[in-house]
Amino acid sequence: MDTGSVMDIYAIYLFRPGSSPVDWCEGNYLISSNIAEFVNTFSNFLFILLPPVLIMLFKEYGKFVTPGIHLLWVLLIVVGLSSMYFHATLSLLGQLLDELAILWVFIAGFSLFYPKRYYPKFVKNDRKAFSWLMLVSAIVATALCWWKPIVNAFVLMLMGVPTMIMLYSELQRVRDQRVYRLGLRATTVWAVAVFCWVNDRMFCEAWSSINFPYLHGFWHIFIFIAAYTVLVLFAYFYVESELPQRQPLLKYWPKNDFEFGIPFISIRNPDSKDWHIYCSLYVQEYDNDLKALR
Repeated sequence: MDTGSVMDIYAIYLFRPGSSPVDWCEGNYLISSNIAEFVNTFSNFLFILLPPVLIMLFKEYGKFVTPGIHLLWVLLIVVGLSSMYFHATLSLLGQLLDELAILWVFIAGFSLFYPKRYYPKFVKNDRKAFSWLMLVSAIVATALCWWKPIVNAFVLMLMGVPTMIMLYSELQRVRDQRVYRLGLRATTVWAVAVFCWVNDRMFCEAWSSINFPYLHGFWHIFIFIAAYTVLVLFAYFYVESELPQRQPLLKYWPKNDFEFGIPFISIRNPDSKDWHIYCSLYVQEYDNDLKALR
């Protein structure tokens, strides 16, 4: 058999529904004859709906700190779309797209916000050099992702552990109690998400016996909430440690005094060349607050 024929067979296998070695607890094609795991597919809705809101809320952050923050929100949309495709088809291609999208969220987040005090010595506190290191690591990991697809999900789960340990360390340094409380909520939601993932993967028979094989769908909901909240927190830590003169402020939308709203970071003190833009934003916000009081 020539190389071309082998590649054709592999391509067909890659796209074929059910070709993924991973199958979650939810029964296949029970609700729709066209969608393998219906609940697992549509439980990704937050990945699609919330990032556009976050892009708007972080417009000020993108202008005064780094526009790279918007890449993270776009990548979350990619994760959602990839996960929907995977659970709808259970194809190997869908699985790989899903896992690679998650991997690149980690890489982009580390490149932007990984605290410099944890850098390896050879990087010499150079964020650009560290970003290149992350890029090379991502390319290597992307290549390896095709080698043992069944291992990928467990590896990605393990990547969350050092992230949460680092979050705990950063929370010990933070002075703003609102930020601290948000960190505690993010950690709790992450723990609930992991509980759902592990139980769906390891104890499917027990959950199926009570007619509730849908924990992976809840994993999608909880892990999105935990993931974007952790990104918001590290966006705050980055400004506080490397650009403290910008004076980051954690706020919530739609009401700032409701701490279960959508968190975002406001910049109280942009650099001087953008001061006139900042003033107009501040005046507009002040006017809105006055209108709300009337």
